[in-house]
Amino acid sequence: MQSRGSSNRLSNSAFESRVAGLMLAMFASMASIYVASRLWQDAESREYLVKELDKRFRQNQSAISVDDTLRIITCREQRKKLSALETQLAEARKEGFVSNQLLKKKDTDPKKGLLAVLGIITTFGRKKNRDAIRKAWMPTGATLKKLEDEKGILVRFVVGRSANRGNNLDREIDDENRQNNDFILLDGHVETPEMRPRKIKSFFVRAVENWDAEFYAKVNDDVYVNIDALGTMLSLHLGKPRVYIGCMKSGEVFSEPTNQWYEPDWWKFGDGKR
Repeated sequence: MQSRGSSNRLSNSAFESRVAGLMLAMFASMASIYVASRLWQDAESREYLVKELDKRFRQNQSAISVDDTLRIITCREQRKKLSALETQLAEARKEGFVSNQLLKKKDTDPKKGLLAVLGIITTFGRKKNRDAIRKAWMPTGATLKKLEDEKGILVRFVVGRSANRGNNLDREIDDENRQNNDFILLDGHVETPEMRPRKIKSFFVRAVENWDAEFYAKVNDDVYVNIDALGTMLSLHLGKPRVYIGCMKSGEVFSEPTNQWYEPDWWKFGDGKR
């Protein structure tokens, strides 16, 4: 049996224990709320920082790719080369070299824009034909140059060389060219009837290499050409790609060497030689 004083002491002790437990629980809850709040704030801060960094990166483009870096390096190298060339050019100008060369090139460079380059295919022993063409439709002297400058049509006779280089045939052509200055001399081509197709090809190659024209044409030295009509007709086809104007022959290809129209490469034309 307990006394009344003992009972009071037990009650006070239990009450104090409950209060202490309640206070501990309150402190634990408050601590948990504080820690959670700090963690939430940190997460928000990190998210804000990430957004700010991303925005500033997009605005400033402070980082570049490998390709961009290589382009920058290449541009710097080209700038250095350009600077060195400008220095060399300035030194050359001081010596008077560049200006003289440019004047000489301006007077002698034939590669300029033309409407057409017209080659008249001729050969040895055809001077009468050439003289007839000069009198009939091909200008001479300053008038030939005027045709080139005003109408954009350059006309020249086309001839190769003799198998015996430097003989009378070559000298006659050279003399005629010195007098009229209206030849394209194919030094690498030997004049023979069977090599005529190659001669025409060589002419076109030479013409393309030396003159920038819209059209390249050839005629034989027994043909009359109306220059004005030719220029008008060609002008109608300007701007069209890969234009071919002329006769596409359809007929027998002669394989007999004795025939006047013998074709050495007749076998390239298919069965029936047609």
